[in-house]
Amino acid sequence: MQAKPKNIIEKIWEQHVVHTEEGSPDLLYIDLHLVHEVTSPQAFEGLRLKGRSVRKPELTYATVDHNVPTKNRHEIKDEISKLQMDTLRTNCKEFGIALADIDHPDQGIVHVIGPELGLTQPGKTIVCGDSHTSTHGAFGALAFGIGTSEVEHVLATQTLWQSKPKTLQVHVKGKLGFGVTAKDLILYFIANYGIHIGTGYVIEYTGEAIREMSMEERMTVCNMSIEAGARAGLISPDHTTFDYLKGRKYVRDDVPYDELVQKWASFATDEGAFYDKTIELDASRIEPQVTWGTNPSMGTGINGGVPHEQFEQSASEKDGLKRALHYMGLSGGEALQEVPVDYVFIGSCTNSRLSDLRLAAEVVKGRSVHKDVTAIIVPGSASVKKAAEAEGLDQLFIQAGFEWREAGCSMCLAMNDDIVPTGKRCVSTSNRNFEGRQGSGARTHLVSPPMAAAAAVTGKITDVRKLLEVQSV
Repeated sequence: MQAKPKNIIEKIWEQHVVHTEEGSPDLLYIDLHLVHEVTSPQAFEGLRLKGRSVRKPELTYATVDHNVPTKNRHEIKDEISKLQMDTLRTNCKEFGIALADIDHPDQGIVHVIGPELGLTQPGKTIVCGDSHTSTHGAFGALAFGIGTSEVEHVLATQTLWQSKPKTLQVHVKGKLGFGVTAKDLILYFIANYGIHIGTGYVIEYTGEAIREMSMEERMTVCNMSIEAGARAGLISPDHTTFDYLKGRKYVRDDVPYDELVQKWASFATDEGAFYDKTIELDASRIEPQVTWGTNPSMGTGINGGVPHEQFEQSASEKDGLKRALHYMGLSGGEALQEVPVDYVFIGSCTNSRLSDLRLAAEVVKGRSVHKDVTAIIVPGSASVKKAAEAEGLDQLFIQAGFEWREAGCSMCLAMNDDIVPTGKRCVSTSNRNFEGRQGSGARTHLVSPPMAAAAAVTGKITDVRKLLEVQSV
C-alpha cells in the first residue's frame, strides 16, 4: 500500500514527537537551541534555583546581538544591557555552552549566524527566545520563537510541549519582476491578507518564485512569517539549500555529503500532500512595497497611496486608521512617493546579509546620501562585515555618506545610540513598524534594501526601479 503523501511540517513533527496523548500538547525533541543575552538570564537562574544542569549543552549555541553597540563597540552605556551581556558570559561558562561573544569572529545576529555556521539544517526543530526564529525555516527546519520559561525547559530537558499547528500553503505563481525582492513579496502577502492570516498555522511557501530565490531571500520571507501571525514559516529544501550548506562549519564532515543531502531531501513535501489551507499569490502583480502605518499589514505598492477613511469600514477599523495616520504624521490620501525621509536603516535579521548589502550598493554606486538624511548600515554578522569589506562595499557606502557599523540588532529595536528621534521618519529594512519600535515617537516605513538605498540618496520614499533603469541605460 502506498504511503499517504505528507507535507514537510507533518514529517518534521512526526519525527520529533517524544510523547503524545489525546487532548494534550505533544512533547517535541529540540535539535538546536539558540540563545542570546535578552531572554536567557531568568532561564539560567531558574536552573540554578532548581539545581538542574543543561541537558545537552552541545545542542545550544549562544551569541550577543540585541544589546551590542554597533558603534564604539565596547562603550556600553546602558547598565541593563551591560548586565545582560555579562550574565550571558557567566552562564555560558558555568553551563558549558558555546558563545560567540562580542569580539568573536562568529558573532552576529542569532538568525544570521545560525545559517552561516551551518547550525541550521533541514529537518531540524530549532527554537530561540526570539520571535523571528522563523527565519531558519528557509532551510526546511521547523523553527519558532519561545518564551523565557520555555527557554528554561529546553535547557533542562532538550524538549518542549507544543500543540500541533494547522498547515497553510502560500503558493507563489510566476516570477518576480524587475526591482522586486523577497522583502516585497512578504510585505505584499501581509498587506493583502493581514497580520492574523497565519494564526494557528505553520506556513510552507511554495511555487516558482520561491524556488528561484537564493537562501538569503528565502530567509527574508520566512523571517516575516511571524508578522503574518504564523507560528513559523518554512520552505522545503532543494539543491539551493544543499549547495549553501556544503562546507559550513557545523555541517558534519564524518559522513559523505551525498548521504546528508539524501536525508535532508527526504523532508521535502510530497507531491499531492494535504494542507489545511492554501493561498495563491501571483508574483507578477507585486511591485516594490512600502508600509505607511504602524503594523506590517499597513502597506501598499510604491505606486499606491496612504488610505483615506472608507465608508464601509467598521468603527474600530476607522479608529485604528486614524491612530496610525496621526502617529505617522500623515493625513490620508498622500502619494507615498515624495514623502520625505530623515533616517535610513539597512540591517536587522530580515535584511543584513551580504546579498542585501550588494543590492543596496547597486543603487548607491555613483550617488551620495541626501544632505537631510542620516543613513546607517549594520551588517548582520562579523562574517558579513568582513566579506563586504573584502568586496569594497564598505568604502562604497562610506564614500556615499553612509555610516558603516559593527554587527548587531541596532536600530531595528532602538538599541544603544541607534535611535530614531521623536517625530523623525525612518525608511528601514527591518521587520516591525510598531509605535516606538525604533524610538519613542519614531515613524518607520518598512522596505527592501534597494528601496532603502533609493530613499537614502533621494531624501524621500522613491520607486527604486527609476534609479535602476537610469543605471541600465
